[in-house]
Amino acid sequence: MEMLPLVDEDGRCTGMASRAECHGGGKLLHPVVHLHLYDAEGRLYLQKRPEWKDIQPGKYDTAVGGHMAPGESVAEALRREAREELGITDFESVHLRTYVFESDRERELVHVFKAVATESPRPTDELDGGRFMTAAEIETAMHAGLLTPNFEHEYRSIL
Repeated sequence: MEMLPLVDEDGRCTGMASRAECHGGGKLLHPVVHLHLYDAEGRLYLQKRPEWKDIQPGKYDTAVGGHMAPGESVAEALRREAREELGITDFESVHLRTYVFESDRERELVHVFKAVATESPRPTDELDGGRFMTAAEIETAMHAGLLTPNFEHEYRSIL
């Protein structure tokens, strides 16, 4: 059973809960990291979430996104998730913002970063691929319901 840290809105650990408890509608605040990855032309990489995911299956989402593990720093989680999801290890990230995101099922303390790709993303088995998109392609995808609400929120308010 995967255990996740619970945090307050300042990121201080307040306890632990299972992934199922965090995603089961109890709105337990747990920390995650997001990395928005651009290429040299300014296009934004979006991952495609696999159909087997319990939240937002089959939709395009932030290039890298994942839960922090117990005892892990934000920087460690960001590096681990980038390696696990896209096979990238060589990037310099910039912190954009930390905010609380709430859906009908969960509540997350989201640490948002951006970086320019210095190596090509190599999506792993954790994803159903992904691709770089222009701003126009992202807008079209928004109107077609192909993107996660969390990504749309960040794209409109942070990026």
